[in-house]
Amino acid sequence: MNRAEIRAALDEAFDHAVVFHGFAKHLRDYDFYVYLQAAPSTGVPPEHRRYRFTHCVVAEALTALPAEIWKTSLDPRLLDHETYLAAFDELDGYVWGVSLQSAYPGFTVVESSGDAKSWSDRVGIPFHEALYEGNGHRVRLVFSDLEVSVVAAGESAYTVGDD
Repeated sequence: MNRAEIRAALDEAFDHAVVFHGFAKHLRDYDFYVYLQAAPSTGVPPEHRRYRFTHCVVAEALTALPAEIWKTSLDPRLLDHETYLAAFDELDGYVWGVSLQSAYPGFTVVESSGDAKSWSDRVGIPFHEALYEGNGHRVRLVFSDLEVSVVAAGESAYTVGDD
């Protein structure tokens, strides 16, 4: 994909649910698994997609939460949504156990990335840089291409065959 196609594909994930992200089992590519759901009135069925950033040479993941929120979110009961609900009156913090994060503000493509240019020059193929910002993580990726595919619900890099 060229930069405009990458931008358009990533725009489709805006404000949807990221249910998993990390390196693929083969360790070369970085995957985001996203659950896309339109309003029921649209008649558009929900869909699970894998956004695979191929030949990923940089993947930097940081927390999106400030220290003040971390400080109130250390209780292990926040790791499980049901446990959190049972202790709702006692807990105040980030609920890790919802097992998804909103892709908001989502993905952006860096237009003039020095890192992407450097990798392109050294490897001899085009590289791009993208930033992901959600309510749980911020991820910076330098990669060569983007592949988007529909996947089964619950599929992730650790539940599928040797792809």
